[in-house]
Amino acid sequence: MNAQVTVRPLQVWADNDKRCSGRTVRVDEVDERFAYCTVLTPREGSTRTGHRVRIAINRMRPTATGYRLISDPSQV
Repeated sequence: MNAQVTVRPLQVWADNDKRCSGRTVRVDEVDERFAYCTVLTPREGSTRTGHRVRIAINRMRPTATGYRLISDPSQV
């Protein structure tokens, strides 16, 4: 039941890593290996938003240091 979610632009993902608690990102672009994202909500203790980050697609799964999908406009 651990189906890999297809990462697509406009999805919003939350960081599961305890060190980045509270951080959310929006996917802007995707290639074969990476998702290029904009930080929407900073991790606790930070105020930095709007910057771009690159995340390996294989990390975008619900593990302790991965990510979980919280919004997918293409599924509406």
